[in-house]
Amino acid sequence: MIATDSLVDWLGARTDAQLVTLLQLRPDLAVPLPASMSVLAVRAQQRASVLRAADDLDTLEFAIIEALTANEDARTIGAELTPLTRVTLHAQLADRVTKTAFNAALTRLLDRALVWQVGADLDLTPSAAEALPWPLGATTALPDALTEPEVNAALATVSPPERALLDKLATTGPRGRTRDAAPGTDPARPVPRLLAVRLLHRIDDETVELPVTVGQVLRGEPVTDPHALAPPKPALVKNAATEVNAVGAGEVGELLRDAGDLIEALGRLPAPALRAGGLGVREARRLAKQTGIEEQRTGLLLELLAAAKLIEKGLPEPTPDLDSTDDFWAPTPAADSWLDAPSSTRWVTLAQAWLELDRMPWMIGLRDAADKPIAALSAELRVPHAVRDRAAILGLLAEYPTGTAVTPADIGKTLAWRMPRRRRHFRLDAVTSTLAEAAVVGLLGRGALDSAGRALLHGSVADAESEMTAALPKPVDHVLVQADLTVIAPGPLVPELRAKIALVADVESAGAATVYRVSDATVRRALDAGLTAAELHALFATSSRTPVPQSLTYLIDDVARRHGQLRVGMAQSFLRSDDPTLLAQVLAAPVAETLALRAIAPTVAIALAPLAEMLDQLRAAGFAPAGEDSGGAIVDLRPRGARISVRPLARRPYRPTPPNDDQLAQLVTELRAGERAAGARTGHSVRTDGTRTGTAATLALLQLAARVGRPVNIGYVDAQGVATQRVVEPLRVGNGQLDAVDPVSGATRHFTLHRIASVALLD
Repeated sequence: MIATDSLVDWLGARTDAQLVTLLQLRPDLAVPLPASMSVLAVRAQQRASVLRAADDLDTLEFAIIEALTANEDARTIGAELTPLTRVTLHAQLADRVTKTAFNAALTRLLDRALVWQVGADLDLTPSAAEALPWPLGATTALPDALTEPEVNAALATVSPPERALLDKLATTGPRGRTRDAAPGTDPARPVPRLLAVRLLHRIDDETVELPVTVGQVLRGEPVTDPHALAPPKPALVKNAATEVNAVGAGEVGELLRDAGDLIEALGRLPAPALRAGGLGVREARRLAKQTGIEEQRTGLLLELLAAAKLIEKGLPEPTPDLDSTDDFWAPTPAADSWLDAPSSTRWVTLAQAWLELDRMPWMIGLRDAADKPIAALSAELRVPHAVRDRAAILGLLAEYPTGTAVTPADIGKTLAWRMPRRRRHFRLDAVTSTLAEAAVVGLLGRGALDSAGRALLHGSVADAESEMTAALPKPVDHVLVQADLTVIAPGPLVPELRAKIALVADVESAGAATVYRVSDATVRRALDAGLTAAELHALFATSSRTPVPQSLTYLIDDVARRHGQLRVGMAQSFLRSDDPTLLAQVLAAPVAETLALRAIAPTVAIALAPLAEMLDQLRAAGFAPAGEDSGGAIVDLRPRGARISVRPLARRPYRPTPPNDDQLAQLVTELRAGERAAGARTGHSVRTDGTRTGTAATLALLQLAARVGRPVNIGYVDAQGVATQRVVEPLRVGNGQLDAVDPVSGATRHFTLHRIASVALLD
């Protein structure tokens, strides 16, 4: 209780700006708004809130917490120790940390209210000791464990049974029970052998423990040294900024091309969704083979397209090759506008989707708990901390100048020092895979952040688009037609020319220069789209920087000469009669124009109208038609009741929007008002109970305070149902509201009378 009281006093002495900083760093303390500093102090010491606030503390800050904890424990058992001050605490750590770094770390702890001061003495939130990411004493005692190279050398000498025992402890828990830990056990057995090489520590005759460093090596985590209170210095690799931007732009070109190919492939034949919602391995392989994209890259691109809402799971429009009521993965209408957008805009869409993706696509193909491969677009890929870890890795690269690369191992070690409670998130495989995905997305070049990626990380979409536009090759408006019917695009084509060339030729090879090939099928495809032979000749004549070969001219003319001799049209129903005169009578009637009937033979006419509509219209016109099937038999065409399958609506995850600085400042103002109200001495008071007498007494007391100029303490319930206490100086009462002045800010406030729960005059 004494600690809480001292924290209340310390919080009350903080400035408004410092309290706003506290609520920014620990937003859970402001929900709901605390009524007083006492409530805020109690929340600040709650275990769950403290552990949440400690997630972002670094090794030096935990060393300070550990030193304060050790001092408190020594005082608890009766040792004659005085509370630590800023000076005495720094003296304990001065051999490993500079004064500037120590003061900055202590300030960060004070800003989070994990440490506070009682005079010059430092006090610690009790639950903070539970947040330590290692055993108590690890940062203050000299290290006696094996180093990382020594662990690797020792692991190379163990037998398979010994390695299996170590792996079991590394994955399930560091301590194990065994009788082989007792003295006198056969030294050839696994446990005594591991104890001898210091890969295990003996706790007692029946308990052994896996050292922290050994467990980190076995799990692939970055090896941390709690005794090192200075951050590690990674080895930096310098690259020219222009080279980094060029490599990133090259990756973007391939990314956009492959993403477009996947959208086209899914548009032609949507991929069935698994019952659990993902994409089956067989369908993923089919897409990879159809588009020529490697399978792992295909999974990443599908995740990006789904995150950007360019593909979606649902029931697509019926196609000739698709007849099912199951869910399929198919392009959305937004994909069409995305394909027509400039390259830099298309890249920003995918890059932002990856940065905000709460999934880890690099886990596709790994085995789940049931030893089954994890499928693309499945729920198993969702990881709550994916966005935060991705931002930490790229944020570390962004701290260095453009063109600077850092190895994955150094990134993992640096982040593990900065966030030791989250060090398992920065395993070497996780960091390496995240950097590989960033390179595919075009945020990295040569392992360094490119200019466009740096701008996007800083939240400037317009600058990112501008940087990527400058890095991408300029679109060209010409091609080179070769005698072997290949068309070479020396760079990315302008959109209009790209669409026409893609219509009349197929991509044979892609890269900095794209090679297309013209064939009978591609020329026929262009003619089917409505182009004429003359337009195709004009296309190549105007866009080619090389002479158009005769072989291409002959090919276009030959295909055009044979094209269209057979015609295929569209009709929904037909009208047949063995009597040509009767059919002619129908065609001459006004109903023929309504149904758009067209004769294709003396006894047959076709229409675009559905069969049921044709029957109704002909019967209304005085004819007596009958419906028939493909075999000529009369069929029953009576309408049936409509049917629709019920599909549950997908729930989107709720993501609250954090309050801005102005809102937090208002919260602090309300907190100050509640604190003043709680500490004010009251005189005459009334409480509203909903009766006429209670309301009249409230109005009388407020009017009295306004006449004599005395402040009042009112209990007020706002529109959200939050009850607060505040001190105000009434000005006037009327029209259903109280106008009063805040004595601190001097601002005039308005309160609805029926929301005032109590009024008390202040002495």
